[in-house]
Amino acid sequence: MTILTTSRLRLEPFADEHLADMNAMNSDPEVMRYLSGKPETLDETRAIIDRVKARWIEIGYSWWALIDRDSGRFVGAGCLQNLRREATPLPDPDCPLEIGWRLRRDAQGRGLATEAATAIVDFAFDVRAADELLAVCDPDNTASASVMARLGMQPLGLQHWYGKDLTTYRIDAARWRANAAARQQD
Repeated sequence: MTILTTSRLRLEPFADEHLADMNAMNSDPEVMRYLSGKPETLDETRAIIDRVKARWIEIGYSWWALIDRDSGRFVGAGCLQNLRREATPLPDPDCPLEIGWRLRRDAQGRGLATEAATAIVDFAFDVRAADELLAVCDPDNTASASVMARLGMQPLGLQHWYGKDLTTYRIDAARWRANAAARQQD
């Protein structure tokens, strides 16, 4: 299982020790507003962590806990996972790869989602050799759409994923590398 680091974050694969913090974030109705639309129970969070741990073992990627490197505090979660139109069993090579994130309310608005997502995109393209990545969000979730745009992802409009119409963005490895090279020259 892969641990990633950025200047402010340590991304560590979900583990049992993240249960209380994950549940605190996922039971916040405001955090879940654009995701499931409802707070998550402790049992639901436990089941998610168990499923994620199994995916790490089975396919080598899934969800990370985002940990503030200075304080050691849990601030959110980010993922590389297979995007599914419906309940497609994994692993499914026909499912595109998706990046995603969510942050505790008190961690939002500080660029942490973009920082974590950048590390995840690098992992996807450099380690997993992905050709392209997608990201999706509720059409009203302008904060997530802004992160996708900052990553250099291109909007594809509304597409049907997870049983609903979601704003969909895409980036391929060549564009990501070109954008990275341009950022280094600035």
